[in-house]
Amino acid sequence: MYDFAVVVDAGHGGSDPGAVSGNTLEKDLTLQISKYMYERFKELGVPVAITRSTDETVSPTERVKRMLDAFGNKKNVIIISNHINSNTTGTAEGAEVVYALRNESTLAQNVLNALGDAGQKKRMIYQRRLPSDNSKDYYFIHRNTGQTEPLLVEYGFINNAQDLNRLKNNYRQYADAVVDAVIATKMGGFIPPTSSNTYTVKSGDSLYKIARDFNTTVDNIKKLNNLSSDNLSVGQVILIPQQGTNNTYIVKSGDSLWSIANKYDTTVNELKRINGLTSNTLSVGQILKIPNSSNTDGNVSEIGTYIVKSGDSLWSIANQFDTNINEIKRLNNLSSDILNIGQVLKIPNVTGSLPSFTYTVKSGDSLWSIANRYNTTVNSIKELNNLTSNLLSIGQVLKIPTA
Repeated sequence: MYDFAVVVDAGHGGSDPGAVSGNTLEKDLTLQISKYMYERFKELGVPVAITRSTDETVSPTERVKRMLDAFGNKKNVIIISNHINSNTTGTAEGAEVVYALRNESTLAQNVLNALGDAGQKKRMIYQRRLPSDNSKDYYFIHRNTGQTEPLLVEYGFINNAQDLNRLKNNYRQYADAVVDAVIATKMGGFIPPTSSNTYTVKSGDSLYKIARDFNTTVDNIKKLNNLSSDNLSVGQVILIPQQGTNNTYIVKSGDSLWSIANKYDTTVNELKRINGLTSNTLSVGQILKIPNSSNTDGNVSEIGTYIVKSGDSLWSIANQFDTNINEIKRLNNLSSDILNIGQVLKIPNVTGSLPSFTYTVKSGDSLWSIANRYNTTVNSIKELNNLTSNLLSIGQVLKIPTA
């Protein structure tokens, strides 16, 4: 399903503690983050390896060897080297991402943006050159790892009390953010669901029928399962994309908010609102949330109704208004999928105060991953649930605002 692999690197270890603040050692924090991150990639089906899973001393030479031995010296191998920063004054705060001279900034910027969405302060992304030879990278993680795409992620400053407190409380959310950013970037903005969202093909099924039943599209199913044709086999197990997971867009050279808004039948102000933008400036590689478009050509009244037109079906109407067939049938007491031209349907989530549904937090969830999955923002979820922090508990029930 994935055409890339990931090597997770827990910085320092053993006799090398890394940065130190009181009794807190960088090597311990990076191991926590890395082990959790490794399990998350594994859970999502991404080919993944880890350089160390215990508190062992790993020399730079051995560390690079483990990185390159995992999946080979290839361009589609991503290395995430996890670190905690430190400075002399203790006043610096926030995350930084360092990328190699041979690579573009896209992945680094997306990772930093995701960490910001997860609640950490953002500092910068940058490249660093070796003073004795400006053609080479300063860090061996970048310099000696061949054709791979390595990132050195500094999650915060260990000697800044606010940073350290956030990191200890939210390291899972930060790791989730990095995982999601990597997958979104390498899948062209499309974050697939976990492997547990599957469907077994039955006799009489077609891609169109399955897409209709699960309120998605044939193209989304084919992309998620790497299908080159519409042919299915009885008993075949396919992944089903979750609603709203592909409503993102990665900014390309020449893009503007106006051109993107025009392309997706929305407005500049709506794009700025759902992405928390304060200006019209965009960066190449930046990930934007795209609101679900809806056709409001006069058929939607102030009380949330829709008048059925020729060619309409429950599936097309549900897709148009970002809801599902069962919800429309429930709301209108329909016992079949048959519609009549001129029939007036009640449509959920069209007008009024921001509607919502509930979601039960599972292991590995973060506010960032939930917000991204359901095409909303971390702040919207926090406001709706009166949350004062980004901490979540397994089994916690959240209200999720609908787009």
